[in-house]
Amino acid sequence: MAKTEDDALAEAYNRALKLEKAGDFDSAAKAYAEVLILDPEDHGGAAVRLASMKRGDVPERAPEAYVATLFDQHAEVFDKVLVEDLGYHVPMLLRQRLSELGHTSFERMLDLGCGTGLTGDALEDMVDDATGIDLAENMVEIAHEKGLYDTLYVADAVDYLDDNDDEPFDLIAATDVLPYLGALEPLFAAAAKNAAPGALFCFSSETLPEIEFDGRPYTVGAFQRFAHQLDYVRVALDTAGFELIEAGDIIVRHEQGAPIAGHLFIARKK
Repeated sequence: MAKTEDDALAEAYNRALKLEKAGDFDSAAKAYAEVLILDPEDHGGAAVRLASMKRGDVPERAPEAYVATLFDQHAEVFDKVLVEDLGYHVPMLLRQRLSELGHTSFERMLDLGCGTGLTGDALEDMVDDATGIDLAENMVEIAHEKGLYDTLYVADAVDYLDDNDDEPFDLIAATDVLPYLGALEPLFAAAAKNAAPGALFCFSSETLPEIEFDGRPYTVGAFQRFAHQLDYVRVALDTAGFELIEAGDIIVRHEQGAPIAGHLFIARKK
């Protein structure tokens, strides 16, 4: 029975992908609806694909099963693909900006969505104690092999922050987390509870032209990642208890040869 269900899921998902790539979004949406019936946890990210085609509601976040599956599948080639092929350099941009602002020494860093440790590597000499969190177990294993973190957890960022009772952090980084979250209030509130007074909260986001948001604070773009309105991020930070220091324009990465615009935020716990 399980084999039959797996075959049916694979058939429906492959059919949906083929229709999506062909531009037949209405037929693709029907196929993705079948996928969601067969796989309610949504390991293939049907919900965000529906939203990216404007054929479904924008979810509050990407499904946990999808994020874990996506990054576990690409763990072995992640660094090469992201850095060399897609031109992702946000951790180094963060390092440069922190240095320019005179913030070069931290006692305790929390790296949310640490992946294989790109941010941990970029900030290693600035931090006395580093903790990394990621949903994808295979990514955490690679980060562990690099020896960049004192502590590593396989966990959802918000779940970890809500449950954590260790000492607060004076640096919380999330350099590739927001593209997989829509609503930011849960993350920001949880981060604030784990931040020491005056701690820095640094993260990147992607953005899109105003018309793409259709009046919403966030949406899912053509490449199945979330983009956020700048004003929405500012308000969410203030509500959570952070003072925005700056939101600099950056190129987050490239996709199909085109630059993806975004922002690098640096905020301080009030």
